[in-house]
Amino acid sequence: MPDNANNSPITTHVQLTGNAKHTGHSQIATPDEMNPENSNTLCSEQASVEKQKVFIIGLPRTGTTSVSVALLEQGLKVAHMAFTKQAFMLADAISDVPCFSDYRQLDGLFPQAKFVYLERDMAKWVPSMQMLLGKMLPHLEAKSGRFHPIMKRSFRHTFAIDKVTDPADEAHLIACYQRHQNEVFAYFHGREDFITLDISHAGSLSRLLQFLGLTTDCPTLGQVTDRALSDSQIKSAPNQISQEGTSQEKAAVQPLPVNTSEHGLDFPKLNAGTHVAAWHEYKHPNKVNSNSAGPQSRKFFDYTL
Repeated sequence: MPDNANNSPITTHVQLTGNAKHTGHSQIATPDEMNPENSNTLCSEQASVEKQKVFIIGLPRTGTTSVSVALLEQGLKVAHMAFTKQAFMLADAISDVPCFSDYRQLDGLFPQAKFVYLERDMAKWVPSMQMLLGKMLPHLEAKSGRFHPIMKRSFRHTFAIDKVTDPADEAHLIACYQRHQNEVFAYFHGREDFITLDISHAGSLSRLLQFLGLTTDCPTLGQVTDRALSDSQIKSAPNQISQEGTSQEKAAVQPLPVNTSEHGLDFPKLNAGTHVAAWHEYKHPNKVNSNSAGPQSRKFFDYTL
């Protein structure tokens, strides 16, 4: 893993304000999110406001984890979900909640950011989303659910889970997906800071890296695929990469051949089937805690949808 994680091809200055306080837990709650004070992910170092931000605004189950892991291996600091201002300040790239619902507001806060929309074949996305909602819905309840308030808000806004009898109904999910996609495409129409990707397409990782101005011949790219090919490899990752390890220990990790096709680099396939916790299982020193505390504790921005 390169040490120059603060390097970025484009810079911007962002003024952040707000006073809405949020605390709680996140999707399929992980130890980092339930006990942020004990987290080993990035949460206390000085954030650079001169960093370009990358927002992954695809819906859940479109490949947000795969993209997040690939960006980690490029040296970016990544938050898979962000519930505090500080998480946004620390991270170079943020995916999932609240990006897929709040992209307009984030565009206003970070005018030089780049936005990545992920699409997926509907026949594959619907059953995957139904599976996820089957696990999540009890925890998205407005009063009794244990997930973070921002998580609940994003799902209410995008999937109207509080307005329909069965949020996992196929027709309802298709309508939600299409409405979200149409709104995203209309909002970003003609803009050069926006790209659409399907991570199952050959060469899609190369397209993303080119869009972000990142090299496609980085020696760490092979590590994306060797540590992320399967659940068993993800679970063994702590033995391969220790956050507290020395550079020599990290260098001892021997990546398998890069996952490539005739069209370029491809994304690792994570959270396949019924798996939903690959981000938590994937250990990396550049992961940013979703609940990172900063000068304003764990406050979020004061915008409304």
